[in-house]
Amino acid sequence: MSDEAKINALGKAAAYQLADVTKTKPQFGMLTPKWTTKFLEFKGLDAGIYRVNRVKEGNTPLEVLCSSKPKSDIVPQGFVDYESKPREYILNSISTIININTQVADVFSSPYDQTKEQLALAVESLRERQESQLINNDDYGLLKNVPDSQRIQPRNGAPTPDDLDELISKVWKEPSFFLAHPRAIAAFERECTRRGVPPLTANINGGNFILWRGIPLIPTDKLLVDGLKNPKSQGGKTNILLIRTGEAKRGVIGLYQTGLQGEHSRGLSIRFRGIDDKGVASYLLSLYCSAAILADDAIAVLEDVDVGEYYDYDKN
Repeated sequence: MSDEAKINALGKAAAYQLADVTKTKPQFGMLTPKWTTKFLEFKGLDAGIYRVNRVKEGNTPLEVLCSSKPKSDIVPQGFVDYESKPREYILNSISTIININTQVADVFSSPYDQTKEQLALAVESLRERQESQLINNDDYGLLKNVPDSQRIQPRNGAPTPDDLDELISKVWKEPSFFLAHPRAIAAFERECTRRGVPPLTANINGGNFILWRGIPLIPTDKLLVDGLKNPKSQGGKTNILLIRTGEAKRGVIGLYQTGLQGEHSRGLSIRFRGIDDKGVASYLLSLYCSAAILADDAIAVLEDVDVGEYYDYDKN
């Protein structure tokens, strides 16, 4: 005989039938803070095309006269030439369709609206894909478009303070943030601990981040380790980006479409497609995005960073 059967009182199983259950909204463990899109400056487009006009590179745009000699000196003449075939970025679309049984939504929408929760999770999924595309897209992704002159290798495999200083030397005109996988940031912190130079921390945009030379290290799992977001092995190789953002700074900017029909948020629209004969409501979600690097020195990458170096500090 169980202990509960020996008690002359209402049991748990029966009492449970009268109890209210406090429920959460749907929890999706793969969602991330998506810090990349929060730190990157964005520009809205009217027609979905962004042309990056560049001046032809040289030591100076024009020859000038700088002299204390009499005014009879000849003032140089000339003009600033532009690239004849500037690059154009066309917005990429990320879309999905959500189907919702209206009978289920009608009957089972308290305390949480089923339609609202389904759409909210779909929006978060599209934003996750947007962050991944900004970094890894074959056409406009930041990793693919780093100029060769802005690519460096770590000195010893693991990301050291010296390596991040070298990145800063590549993006020295007002660098905005480093971007790295959480395991790469952890590997960098171990190297700092080993050298006795622990980095500072700061609260920025609602998150706590470590700083190196005053520049925040922003985590993202879209900078893959051995091609994976969550690698199982202790080691692995990844990349660390340093970015200057902002159109006014001739930096890296995100692009999105403005004035969308059914606009939900930046570059994202939700359109009701109707209800079929079986009572299934359908919604089309479309997100339009791209990214542009306005100047070569707006971005640099530390390639093939090893995240598997650990130390026994007691022996050092």
